Amino acid sequence: MKAHILATIAFALAGCSTIEEGAVNSADTAAAESAIPEATGYFAKASSLPFHAPDFTQIDDSDYKPAFEQAMAIHSAEIEAIKNNPEPPTFENTIVALETSGRMLGRVATVFYALTGANTNDTLDAVQAEIGPKLSQHSDAITLDPVLFQRVKAVYDNRAAMTMTPEDAKLLEETYDQMVHAGALLDPAQKEQVKAINSRLSELTTEFSQKVRQATVDGALVVDSRAQLAGLSDADIEAAAKLATERGLDGKYVIALQNTTQQPLLPELEDRATREALFMNSYHRADRGGENDTRTLLAEIAGLRAQKAALFGQPDWASYVMYDRMAKNPKTALDFMEQMVPALAATQRREAALLNEQIRAEGGDFDVRPWDWYRYAEKVRKAKYDIDENAVKPYFELTSVLENGVFYAANKLYGLSFEQRTDLPVYHPDVTTYTVFDADGSELGIFYFDPFQRPSKRGGAWMSNFVDQSHLYGTKPVIYNVLNIPKAADGEPQLVSFDNVNTLFHEFGHALHGFFADQKYASLSGTATARDFVEYPSQVNELWATYPEVLRNYAKHYETGETIPAELVEKIEAAAKFNQGYDFGEVVEAALLDMKWHALSAEEAAAIDTPEEVDAFERSALEELGLEVDLVPPRYRSTYFNHIFSSPAGYSAGYYSYLWTEMLDRDSRQWFLDNGGLTRANGDHYRKTVLSRGGTMDYFKMFENFAGRQPDVTPMLEARGLLGGEAEAEPTTSDGPLPPETTED
Repeated sequence: MKAHILATIAFALAGCSTIEEGAVNSADTAAAESAIPEATGYFAKASSLPFHAPDFTQIDDSDYKPAFEQAMAIHSAEIEAIKNNPEPPTFENTIVALETSGRMLGRVATVFYALTGANTNDTLDAVQAEIGPKLSQHSDAITLDPVLFQRVKAVYDNRAAMTMTPEDAKLLEETYDQMVHAGALLDPAQKEQVKAINSRLSELTTEFSQKVRQATVDGALVVDSRAQLAGLSDADIEAAAKLATERGLDGKYVIALQNTTQQPLLPELEDRATREALFMNSYHRADRGGENDTRTLLAEIAGLRAQKAALFGQPDWASYVMYDRMAKNPKTALDFMEQMVPALAATQRREAALLNEQIRAEGGDFDVRPWDWYRYAEKVRKAKYDIDENAVKPYFELTSVLENGVFYAANKLYGLSFEQRTDLPVYHPDVTTYTVFDADGSELGIFYFDPFQRPSKRGGAWMSNFVDQSHLYGTKPVIYNVLNIPKAADGEPQLVSFDNVNTLFHEFGHALHGFFADQKYASLSGTATARDFVEYPSQVNELWATYPEVLRNYAKHYETGETIPAELVEKIEAAAKFNQGYDFGEVVEAALLDMKWHALSAEEAAAIDTPEEVDAFERSALEELGLEVDLVPPRYRSTYFNHIFSSPAGYSAGYYSYLWTEMLDRDSRQWFLDNGGLTRANGDHYRKTVLSRGGTMDYFKMFENFAGRQPDVTPMLEARGLLGGEAEAEPTTSDGPLPPETTED
């Protein structure tokens, strides 16, 4: 995601936006440029590489701190020039001038935060810890400047008399709203409180992110014997032995943790004690005391957020941050999620009973626990659908999935073509780059692909930009996808799970959203949309992972070249509705846990400040849901919930977005299937109505332009197996996510 330069320098903190050279400042501000310091060093001007892609060969870790400091000084001088312009405020000399300020800062931030996410080290971590509060203070100095706000307000108040394009009007609205949201209308004392809170939040969230990353590394399971790893493939065992050697533990085996509560190797491990140990290492990675414990950190973060919301007259942080979301307010999001709970709880209980039957059938004398769930779910799945993940993996070789699957679907839908290139410097040897060509043969942008797990990379998968599309700057997008796929041992084929296949299609859906951007202003371009809309295009792109024509093109056995059998595909699709009690439940629980933390008033949050109180709040919040949380813990516990606690705003009060956008996604998939599926006409229509619109219009209107109607939750519940048959053991509603009267609240 991206944010306007005025929001809180969120583009810098998240590493998701850049402003390139080539913008033409208005004549009114040109005279003041002489007072702006001259930029020096690598980041002083746009890269000379194609598309202004970063030249990693020219950047040293020691460059970032002085570059940040210089860039903030230059940006401050640019802001002073706007404030001191003797001409009356106009759209060009105030709003566009703000939009085009901070170019060097954007260049530094996009590269720096890409590396701290995907390939960090101690030096970069130290710079991040030091520079984060300074960026927060720099942002506050802009957004809370009363003179600057008066110029913005003057333009905003005169908007009815102005002739603007819809995108101009949106930029003006966003600029004004974001300054108000940042505190422009607060009194001086309140502004100082906001500044102090923002600075502290920057420190805390950076520390949280770094502790979670280290806790995930340190939480790896160490075992002494190969026998404890019975059930794993030879390749997995070899990888565990190699990781142990790398950590100075010759003769032992190490299983690294991924970012989520559940771990991918649990279903294969035969030894129950090993399964439990691996799960517990994951579940307790950041709550065992010591330097990686995050509980007091997250309590302070939640408390400060609630305090900040109170300064704005809001009852809680969720109400404060959701002002620009598609859902608009916490009640809408909570009502949407809670309508799923009855059927989901029934599904969890029903599936647990099935797993216990399987355990008994094998002579077990225990009931299923979280570390057992996926192992026995796979057995039941195999019995019900005759499918085994190890039988599926050989059909999913990584390069084929990317080039013959993801790229192939993009070609059929949108006419895109891709050419791998070797001339662009990359930040890690695992990264590959491609030129992306549009249907007319013109160069659309550059794509970086970074697929493999490593200790220097935070968990999860994401997309972002090195360069944003902007007609104002004449720039085209430079986009990267980052994943965390376990890397195969040397000499072994790089096979991936079907979950990884879905992730590839998902993240490239984000990339398409960025590549098809068609905006004048970078701050409204591509994925610069509401938090609860940005995941929608990426989820829609997952449809093509199992679309027959696409599957036939990429899902070929790595040894024999045989195309994946149709009956295996049918089993994969049928099995997709199985185990929703866990797969869907863990996401719903995480989303509701997020809302519980951010629905606290300032007084309620202040009462939670010890590790024990954090544990107690999390427990009570989860138990209130009515779901089987002892069997199905949330996808992320509070202590390693990076989405909501690792940046000043992040996905806080926004993790529901994955569910909200899945509702949009499933409804859109149905539209594609009803209208002929994988066709250029459908792709061009979706590109025109959604993928090219950026953040320039109302999201409900955007969806209506695509589908011809408002979204409906029913296809999502059907896809999850939560409607029909036994899933309706308890009542649920399916008449849409929003009563009409709440859409504008």
